[in-house]
Amino acid sequence: MLAAAAVPTPPFTAVLFGLSGCLVDFGAQTRTLRSADGQTFLSQDARAFASPTPGAIAALKRLEQQNIPRAWLDEYPADIAAQLAAPLEHLIRPTLGPSNHWPAPDACWQALMTLGVGQIEGCVLVSGDPRLLMAGLNAGLWTVGLASCGPLCGLSPTQWETLGSLQRERLRGRATLELYAAGAHSVIDHLGELESCLADIALRRLKAEKP
Repeated sequence: MLAAAAVPTPPFTAVLFGLSGCLVDFGAQTRTLRSADGQTFLSQDARAFASPTPGAIAALKRLEQQNIPRAWLDEYPADIAAQLAAPLEHLIRPTLGPSNHWPAPDACWQALMTLGVGQIEGCVLVSGDPRLLMAGLNAGLWTVGLASCGPLCGLSPTQWETLGSLQRERLRGRATLELYAAGAHSVIDHLGELESCLADIALRRLKAEKP
């Protein structure tokens, strides 16, 4: 008896990422540059927060090898976003700030148009910010939340490293619950776990599950 041929998992159309608190700026520390009312910035220098988060560069290179289009999104002014994105070089396309702020879906659709993507099917958004995840949901995308490196934990790399394992688990667990409450389809700790997460989403798509 012949074995049934394996059904190939459907390829992803595009992967969108948040910038601060996702690809760079562990703990989304750029937000500390805002004034108390959140309307202005106390400093325009965000270079100190531009380090890639764990697994970010490797994740982008894997997507590049698979020829999967990718772009980042952020709500910061263009000059600040450009400073944050500098270490990502040629690995990902930038997207201009949206006309409507998250959780409106406009930014996600605009990013897909920037990439020249012609369909929503198979598009994924990755972020540690619940508002951006909700924007992705409103746009019809699969969504992946990041628990430890986003604004919900909100700690710098140094602060995170000084925590005990129990303290980390409490923060990570609370952030995970909030991300799922925002509607995330999956939640991972950081981008080093993205490959296995996308494989799981691919299997869900194979079973005809929709976002």
